[in-house]
Amino acid sequence: MRLSFIVFIVLYVLIDVYIFRSLKGMGRGLLSYGYLVVSVGILGNLLIQFFVVDDGGGRVLSIPRSYAIGFFMSLLLFKVFFLVLFLGENLIRLIIGGAKKVSDSGADFAVPERRKFVKNLLLGLAAVPFASMLYGMYRGKYNYKVLSYELEFDDLPDAFDGYTITQVSDIHCGSFDNKEKISYGIDLINKQQSDLLLFTGDMVNNRADELDNWMDLFATLSAKDGKYAVLGNHDYGDYYEWNSDEEKKANLEDLKKRERDMGFDLLLNENRFIERDGQRLALLGVENWGGGHFIKVGDLDKAKENVKPDDFKILMSHDPTHWEEKVIDDPYHFHLTLSGHTHGMQFGIEIPGWIKWSPSKWRYKHWAGIYESDRQFINVNRGFGYLAFPGRVGIWPEITVIKLKKKLA
Repeated sequence: MRLSFIVFIVLYVLIDVYIFRSLKGMGRGLLSYGYLVVSVGILGNLLIQFFVVDDGGGRVLSIPRSYAIGFFMSLLLFKVFFLVLFLGENLIRLIIGGAKKVSDSGADFAVPERRKFVKNLLLGLAAVPFASMLYGMYRGKYNYKVLSYELEFDDLPDAFDGYTITQVSDIHCGSFDNKEKISYGIDLINKQQSDLLLFTGDMVNNRADELDNWMDLFATLSAKDGKYAVLGNHDYGDYYEWNSDEEKKANLEDLKKRERDMGFDLLLNENRFIERDGQRLALLGVENWGGGHFIKVGDLDKAKENVKPDDFKILMSHDPTHWEEKVIDDPYHFHLTLSGHTHGMQFGIEIPGWIKWSPSKWRYKHWAGIYESDRQFINVNRGFGYLAFPGRVGIWPEITVIKLKKKLA
């Protein structure tokens, strides 16, 4: 058994003992024992899911495992907040006691009692993140938001002034467990009645057969000028323990076929032209090109074949790292790039016009929403689905609608 695992278990037990004693000291005996039962049960379930239950040959992101992770993360947040709040309050009371001793040398050192109101307030504050995580697991992940943007371009062809694009990304259908809720999300996409529907990768978590129960739904997606897709890093099956390279390749080909059967035109370092009134815009799609250890098979030069430098260009590239490292400086000038991948970490705080924060910002420079550089735009979609943690808190599932406008002189 690894030393780090032993240390983790010891810390887990010590924290539970502290919280148990604190709750009992507050006169909440029933709650203290209930907390222990829940804590032991959540940890036990996590260990069983990862060390006892057969993972099906590498299905590391199964739904039961995801929920085990979700419950553990939720309780872990409660533990962290409880420790910070109660230990912090203990420190404040110690300081107050010390200050009184210094100011009155004849008095005995005494730590002020913790008031009942303060006890209840701290306990309530510690419970907020726990409740938020549970909400995210059962409601937040279906709290679909339609985010609309209007982008202006000097060189947009007149025929495409007012042209609308709906972008969806990161479906991760292997995580889904509620067809009624997903059906609602699909209907919401179709209700936008956009000219073009673009999907920017990660249809599955690992395997093509995750689509078995969902193909009929996704096949109903439609747009006036068609629907197009690219692959994301998860679509290549890199996070699954395959029996052979041939099996892995067959899975990828199966996924490609399924996406085409659902009506998507899959762009694999390719391009298409959308024409109106004798004018056109170029739609390009690359395979995944990710920063760091993520797979890099996207070929921008190949995708540009037959595209003229002065064409108005929309690029689909799953990972926004590609935009900052390759696309921005490309001489072809890509007017609009559409990406996903980050999920906004499925956790954060967003109040339009006030705050936009997520741990994702520590990993990605461009992690959610519209960004601009050198008259080139990128939209990083927050994702339609969810992965690993089976929920969303503050960073809600997104359907993006972008209207292209001709900039007036």
